[in-house]
Amino acid sequence: MSTVQSKPRPSLLSGLRNFNLRAYGMIIALALIMLLFQVLSVSVQNQNFITPLNLTNVILQNSYILILAIGMMLVIVNGHIDLSVGSVLAFCGAVSAIALSDWGLPWYLAVLIAIAVGALIGVWQGFWIAYVRIPAFIVTLAGMLIFRGLTIMVLDAETLGTSGTYNKLASGYEVFGYDMKLLTLVAGIIGAALYVLFQVRGRARQLKAGIAGSSQLAWISKVVLVVAVIAAAAFVFYSHKGLPVIGWILLALVLLYSFIANRTVFGRHVYAGGGNEKAALLSGVKTKATSFWVFVNMGALAGLAGVIVTARLQSAAPGAGEMFELHAIASSFIGGASVTGGVGTIIGAVIGGLVMGVMNQGMSILSVGQDMQSVILGLVVLAAVLFDVWNKKRSNGGGLPLVGTTPGGSGEAKRKAEGGSDKEPAEAGAKQ
Repeated sequence: MSTVQSKPRPSLLSGLRNFNLRAYGMIIALALIMLLFQVLSVSVQNQNFITPLNLTNVILQNSYILILAIGMMLVIVNGHIDLSVGSVLAFCGAVSAIALSDWGLPWYLAVLIAIAVGALIGVWQGFWIAYVRIPAFIVTLAGMLIFRGLTIMVLDAETLGTSGTYNKLASGYEVFGYDMKLLTLVAGIIGAALYVLFQVRGRARQLKAGIAGSSQLAWISKVVLVVAVIAAAAFVFYSHKGLPVIGWILLALVLLYSFIANRTVFGRHVYAGGGNEKAALLSGVKTKATSFWVFVNMGALAGLAGVIVTARLQSAAPGAGEMFELHAIASSFIGGASVTGGVGTIIGAVIGGLVMGVMNQGMSILSVGQDMQSVILGLVVLAAVLFDVWNKKRSNGGGLPLVGTTPGGSGEAKRKAEGGSDKEPAEAGAKQ
């Protein structure tokens, strides 16, 4: 009679050795960057950087980039790229301003129209990319030019102002007239409690199955750290005016898209198609439909971001959204997206956007010139890609990093480098 021997629980040392740098590296980097600017602000200007007002401004000033980064992460994970989101954002913002000011529609209809127009643009671009098989780089480059020109056309090269409740979407602190300050603190407490509950349940299932990936001490340390961050963030925002309206929108988007990416069939298909499109197709994944809906989603989020930009500026301008596509792409790569597709998280995209936002905020407070800010941010993006290459080499046992696809490719090079069959990579991608 044979007995099943349970695997020994991993020690703290082995847990540290197998620490997931891709998942937690940028969170640690964000904390260190904030501490660095705190020290520099105190020593150079004798003022604090980590204050409720500054952190709230980071959210307000980078909200539209974070929205774009959420959609861009799914695009990149699926093995594509979108260069048109800045122009789509400007066009949708212009359409919403026209609906609000010229057509006299209520603010909520103007918002819905902008999102719908963005989704229709996603349908247009997704068709050419997914079904006609034109590379996403070419289609979205054309879209960047087309919709920038249409923005100038519909606005007659002039700025169109907005007013009322519409503008409060980007800077307000009340929802339907209710102050959200106390609710911010309550939401933080509930969020921390739910996180602990889910982690305890997940840990219990891992231990029961004998697949615990870290020691008890390492797991407790991670849970305590995350709970401390959630509680601290809730208290910081509560100390000012509470979480702004756009903060609640971002929170809802992060929860929704994290659920879609991690808990739905569509999310798993997005990862499988980006990891190895040919293998995913042979495994029954409708790769064309998945890519199509990824771009429809990106267009809808660009429309929402267009509303936020227009509301923050209190006007729609022909030049709105310039270079935003590069900021969204950079946020995704800084947040852990792989240049070959198949890897990345929604939380990572938001963390990457916050890293860029905190750096911009800190350098502006320290009076760093715009030229040097661009140089530093460019070096950070390069470092993030180098980290991705190094992490692949590390996970591959020190050998050469796996060869992957270019954005929009088929994944054939990666499959050959792995030396596996068509079926094996697809199953691995689906498990992600």
